Amino acid sequence: MACGFLFSLLVAASLFAQTGIESHTRQAQQYLQNKRPDLAIGEFKAILAIDPANLDARGNLGVLEYFQGQYAAAASDLRAALAASPNLWKLQALLGMSEKRIGENAKAQADLEKAFPNLTEQKLRIEAGLELIEIQYALRNLDKAAEVVNVLRRLDPTNVDILYTAHRIYSELSDETTLSMAMLAPDSARMHQLMAHELARQAKDETAIENYRVALKLDPQRADIHYELAEMLNTQSSAEAQAEAEKEYKAALAGNPFDEKSECRLGDIAVRRSDLKTAAAHYAKALEMQPDDPAANLGMAKILMSRHEPQQAQPRLERAVELEPFNPAAHYRLGVLYRELGRTRDSRRELAEFEKLKKMKNRLADIYQQMRLQPGRESTPDPDLP
Repeated sequence: MACGFLFSLLVAASLFAQTGIESHTRQAQQYLQNKRPDLAIGEFKAILAIDPANLDARGNLGVLEYFQGQYAAAASDLRAALAASPNLWKLQALLGMSEKRIGENAKAQADLEKAFPNLTEQKLRIEAGLELIEIQYALRNLDKAAEVVNVLRRLDPTNVDILYTAHRIYSELSDETTLSMAMLAPDSARMHQLMAHELARQAKDETAIENYRVALKLDPQRADIHYELAEMLNTQSSAEAQAEAEKEYKAALAGNPFDEKSECRLGDIAVRRSDLKTAAAHYAKALEMQPDDPAANLGMAKILMSRHEPQQAQPRLERAVELEPFNPAAHYRLGVLYRELGRTRDSRRELAEFEKLKKMKNRLADIYQQMRLQPGRESTPDPDLP
């Protein structure tokens, strides 16, 4: 009889506890729907007072504490939830970010590194990635920081915070490698090539060209140095510079017969001479080497349009735009071609994109001028562009 009475009490207590948990759960959900997470925290704490092993309550409490800025409490509750269920990646990311905010950077690094590759929610993955980069940056682990920022750039290529962070990491990596080069091989061809890169960015073209020439004296077999010198010379208007550029493109091809970019440039030079047959041969070779080279597709399309073969030019131009969507010349040419084919709406769309990109390019040139830097060098300017 006594045993039966005791069993009844235990069942009643269990039912009371379950009822209490359900009541607090409903109330917590109501508070969350009413955008009162501060009040929902109290309900989850009440659930844990009844059932300290309640994983859902523990995890939800930790999440709410994090977003309420209660990072120490959040770290404790999230850690407890993960001890019971280790593969809750969202909780692990929030734990890492909580630990970072309370100064436990070693733990934060470990948790964020574990969670980051497994996160599927884009916003959280970006936030966790940026937090992890800050930790790696502070530790001067620039290679690891670059790996994370590369993932973030693919995830959200137009995110300004990610782009700024990438620039900061890449710039510091560049400075580190420059210093290492200067210490290890200060008089090497590669060092002069690196100096030429930096001088070209600063719009110091003549000094950059001098360093390329010094590099080639030290190592005349470097096809890439021949090509880069040719690119510098190709932007200059004098007949002597143009002749030397052509010579350097040919030297680049002699050192690397699979250099489709030099073939394209030689095609551009032939176009300027109105030698369309030679130009077509160069573009064809470039396309044979690399069918997805945007400059080769654009160059061949211009030849086909000059021959009044718009149908044959169309797939080339469309491919050029697909491969290089920010190239105003490709959009302009495609707009003109669509107009010739009677596709008025498509023509207007491409010409509007051309105008937009041209304005962006002019704005970028102004920014670089303010920074006293040289924008990235492009292919030969198209004389037919408005």
